[in-house]
Amino acid sequence: MRRSLVLTDEAARHPFRASLPAHIRSNEYENPAESLWRLTQDDVRGFASVYIATFAAVLAFIV
Repeated sequence: MRRSLVLTDEAARHPFRASLPAHIRSNEYENPAESLWRLTQDDVRGFASVYIATFAAVLAFIV
């Protein structure tokens, strides 16, 4: 397998990411990590709908 020569970036901290061009790596997360872990209304709604659907399926198999 032949790969083209790409200058590496030591700040990427992973061999694959270091081999990527800079314009590809520039689309990383701009948000801080704390905002990625916040629960939103969509998260709660999704959990509730999956919980109710699973409960109904289990109840249907029992009855």
